[in-house]
Amino acid sequence: MKTTDTLGMALFALRGNWLRSILTALGVIIGIAAVIVMVSVGQGTQAELDRIMSTLGSNRLEVFPGGGRGGGVRMAAGSLPSLTTGDMEALRQEIPEIQYITANVRGGGQVVYAEKNWSSSWQGVTEDFFVINDWQLSQGEFFQPRDYSTAAKVVIIGETVRRELFGDGEAVGATVRIAQVPLTVVGVLASKGQTGWGGDADDVVMLPLDTARRRLMGAGSAAPASGTGRPAVMMPTDRVNGITIAVARAEDLGYVEEEATRLLRQRHRIQPGAEDDFAVRNISQMVATRTQTTRLMSLLLGAVATISLVVGGIGIMNIMLVSVTERIKEIGLRMAIGGGPSTVRAQFLAEAMIISLGGGLIGILIGVAGALAVGGFTDLPIALNQNVILLATAFAVATGLFFGYYPASKAARLDPIEALRQ
Repeated sequence: MKTTDTLGMALFALRGNWLRSILTALGVIIGIAAVIVMVSVGQGTQAELDRIMSTLGSNRLEVFPGGGRGGGVRMAAGSLPSLTTGDMEALRQEIPEIQYITANVRGGGQVVYAEKNWSSSWQGVTEDFFVINDWQLSQGEFFQPRDYSTAAKVVIIGETVRRELFGDGEAVGATVRIAQVPLTVVGVLASKGQTGWGGDADDVVMLPLDTARRRLMGAGSAAPASGTGRPAVMMPTDRVNGITIAVARAEDLGYVEEEATRLLRQRHRIQPGAEDDFAVRNISQMVATRTQTTRLMSLLLGAVATISLVVGGIGIMNIMLVSVTERIKEIGLRMAIGGGPSTVRAQFLAEAMIISLGGGLIGILIGVAGALAVGGFTDLPIALNQNVILLATAFAVATGLFFGYYPASKAARLDPIEALRQ
């Protein structure tokens, strides 16, 4: 029998019980749609996290002050002002594998322009800060070397601060005030969107390090302790809230981390066995951990969707077994007039494949529409690609073959005489 004849007979049989065929395919439709939606959400989340984490930079180390003790009580990390600009310069000179290094101090307060004001955080930074953090400008220019050396009254603002203070007006060249200190806006940072911790990356104000320490902190705006939202005590003029190190090669990170720890312990005169008064954090380890976590979540979502598809396949097998029982007389007649077991097996397998593949195609359409709806009505990132569609199609075909083979084989093994007797 030709393949077209087999398919025609299978379609005729399914059309005779069209409602049951649709209900049978419903399990596959739901399973395929679930696979597409869940895998798309998982891959989209993975891509978004990769993008966010890449903005942190993977070849870098963060050095933070440690926690102190007061009255026998252990203080939070960052409460001990143990890092200095001297530490930064020593690290730069003693460890040649360091490509860029920057120190910073932080604070917060009202940024005022004319009758408008906006509460934001500010950072005092050194020259390598913008390179390490991959900041670009949408307007103006970066600080000049003389701005860092002379504690110039200049500032670079983020896009959120620009929008809140200036609206559609020109920001570059305007004068804003922080803690009553007038500062000239020389640049506006290009928008970065969300930070890796869900905050607004564009709600920032940048100043030269000495400008922040001499003019803002000296004016009574103390920097907050690292990792806390509370102001810390006034820091000495050479203290910093943190040091960021960037290396050219990822394989040097471990060595640089060990050397930086050794050098800082030596500079801070920490005795062997004593606890460090600083902490070194390897950003690449955070990136690897979060990437692995999101991959596991994607696999979990895919597994849940696959279970739905298996349930749909079991439904196909059950209905096909019922169909074999109902059509025993038909099978006997076909065998009596010359139809062999292979012909019967092919017909029932074709019916299972049509139900599965047809349900799969409908499920793909529903899944794509569902994924787009999820992306449109929620904040979840969606990544639809042809690999997901091909995967869903392959699942549909495999479901039809796997769960349709047993009923088809059972029909092919029937004894013609016994079948006709029924």
